[in-house]
Amino acid sequence: METRQFNTISIIIPVFNEIVTLERLLALVESVEVAAQKDIIIVDDYSTDGTRDLLQRLYNKYRIYYQPKNMGKGAAVKRGFQEARGDIVLIQDADLEYNPQEYPSLIKPIIDGQADVVYGSRFLASDISHQNRIRYRRGYLFSRILNWMSNVLSGVRLSDMYTCYKVFTRSAIDQIYPHIESKRFGIDPELTAWAAKLNFRITEVPISYVGRTYEEGKKINLKDGVAAIWHIIKFNLFIKPFNSGD
Repeated sequence: METRQFNTISIIIPVFNEIVTLERLLALVESVEVAAQKDIIIVDDYSTDGTRDLLQRLYNKYRIYYQPKNMGKGAAVKRGFQEARGDIVLIQDADLEYNPQEYPSLIKPIIDGQADVVYGSRFLASDISHQNRIRYRRGYLFSRILNWMSNVLSGVRLSDMYTCYKVFTRSAIDQIYPHIESKRFGIDPELTAWAAKLNFRITEVPISYVGRTYEEGKKINLKDGVAAIWHIIKFNLFIKPFNSGD
């Protein structure tokens, strides 16, 4: 297939109380080499730990947006999609569980014209993924069940629907983001459901992963896990495809 030309990659970083990791994460994002200009977008979800004070000092370096109240990761991601200018749009968590050095492999299927959407999978076998650190076995097993449910209902075979690393072409985001409803962690099954319903070409690439503990700031909890069952059912069975002109 013909190689696509891309000038800018928008990197959306939703942030909530990440004072400990944010500066290190931003340094990693800046250091990675990609064949495109970086459009770094930070959306702060009403942090209360000093993150906002840090962001005010970084205002001249990045595009920073502040949510008027704590609205959830999904709402922050949607705001980032709205503000993105890039030909490629990538989601990056601020907690250092994911390594920005893998951007080149994440965007390669899009640049090569092989995909419209790319997920970075923590569970695909590779030289890097065999070292991945999964902190909570129960959470891992539950996420595998949820992943299976999503695969059955969406018709898309993925190994890691809940990965942070999701990458989209500009065209895909323009069609998806205006209709996003999820405020919190329902964003993952919702994005997957829309990508499937709109027949985007989706592929996965293996990534490295170092999970953190709740003491280190992990935020997803049992309530979110239970809600995920409803999210998967709702967005796969009770939403309908739409026309991009609607």
